[in-house]
Formats: sequence, structure tokens, C-alpha cells
Amino acid sequence: MNLHTLPRTFYLSRHGQSEYNDLAKIGGDSGLTKAGLEYARRLANFCKDEISVKTVIDPDTDKEVKKEIPARLWTSTMQRTKETAQFIDHSPLDNLWDNGEKREWLQFRPRARRNLDEIYAGICDGLSYKEIEEQFPDEFARRQKDKLSYRYPRGESYMDVILRLEPLAHELERIREPILIIAHQGIHRILYAYFMGLDRAQAPYISIPLNTVIQLTPHAYGCHEKRISLMQKSELKCSDDGQDEPVTNVSMSESFSKDNVSSLNMSSP
Repeated sequence: MNLHTLPRTFYLSRHGQSEYNDLAKIGGDSGLTKAGLEYARRLANFCKDEISVKTVIDPDTDKEVKKEIPARLWTSTMQRTKETAQFIDHSPLDNLWDNGEKREWLQFRPRARRNLDEIYAGICDGLSYKEIEEQFPDEFARRQKDKLSYRYPRGESYMDVILRLEPLAHELERIREPILIIAHQGIHRILYAYFMGLDRAQAPYISIPLNTVIQLTPHAYGCHEKRISLMQKSELKCSDDGQDEPVTNVSMSESFSKDNVSSLNMSSP
């Protein structure tokens, strides 16, 4: 169980469709497709219209109005996340803080975090899942058996990434401004599981689709969740997002009912 005390909202978004998504390849550092760039433009509008504003009561008219508020932006260091953030406006905002101090804030100041880089697939980087199964059948079988702990040769596992996300998760607990995190499927699976108080074993199977913003608002014993689709799947060039993973040999219900599965805690070994 994760106890959250500060009122705040997180927005999780994968990058727009990348060239590797279109080719059904994992990893790499490719740029965005035309569909990916279109998502980036829509995400920028969402930032301006939804993330960096809140509804307040105008004391003069007693009516609801939208007020601009400070907002943060984190990306990974990968090209596809930076390109997804490229249209977001970074205008300065004169903000009156809780302590009565008035100072300038740069909206959505971009901050690239290496902790947010996607799980490194090692020797499998740049391959499709079908190619991995054909070229490295033993590795493919090992990953099917234990997706959480499996480590790609010369690469990482989900457990490795949980450890490198630990300081970032603790930092998020202290942030009060709404924050947009543009990262990757594996990264958002872990962050989502952490803030929703899910079992670690569930993390590798959580649905984090492209073209969708996941809004998480922590409360005392969990999070309220809202998913906002900014593009329909039919608007993509390919029929899927290029990262549809093979079904594992262990069923979801069997995996999550194990007695030794613990809640995803960033301090856990």
C-alpha cells in the first residue's frame, strides 16, 4: 500500500508513434512518424487546455472561470519522447505562490530524465518479437516464463528498471504542480503500478496504449484514474502500435494470485 498525502495530478503519456513502432521493432532511438507528430500537436493542445489550467470561482462574477497554473514536464532522453514534447508551449507565467511570493514560472520547462529511458533490450534491441523468437528462441522462452525478472542479454529487466525509477518516484511524491511525463510503455507500466498500489507482478502486463493520456490523481490509499484518448487507432498507418507483445505462458490470474507477490514498492530489492 502506498500512502499519498499531497494533492497533485500526474499525466502519463507514451511518445507518439515512432518509426520503430511502425516497423514492429522494440527499443532503438527512432523519431516519430507523421501520425506520431500529429499526436504531439494534439498533446500540446491538451497541455494548454487541460493540464495547465484549473477551474476557479471568479470573486467578482461568482462564475466558474479557468485559471492558468504552473505545470511541469519530464521526458526521457530518447529522441521520440523529446519530439513528442516539441510543440508544447513554454511561455512564462507570473504566479502567486502559497507563501505570498510572486515570481515567474516557465510553463512545462522540459526536463529530460535518463531514469525514464525505456527498458534496454540488449542484443534484442531493434528486433521485432517475431525476430527475437526466431533468432533467440531460448531467450524468448525465458521471457515468456518470467517477464518481471527476465533480463535481456546485455540489457535490463523490469526489476532493474524498478530500481532506477526509485529516486524519481520519491521525487514525484514531493511535487505539487501537475506534471506531464512523456516516456515509454515499460516505464509507465511501473509508475502506474506504483501509484495504483498494484502488485509488482502485474506491472509488465498493464495496458499503456499509444495516443492516450493517463491522468492519475493520488488520494490517501490509491489513485483516481482517467484515460483520455487523443487519437483513434484507425488514424495510425499500421493496424497496431507495433508493440503488441506475445501472450505469456503464465495466465494473468495465476501470476497475480501467488502468495509471494508483493505490492510494487520502489524500496523493495
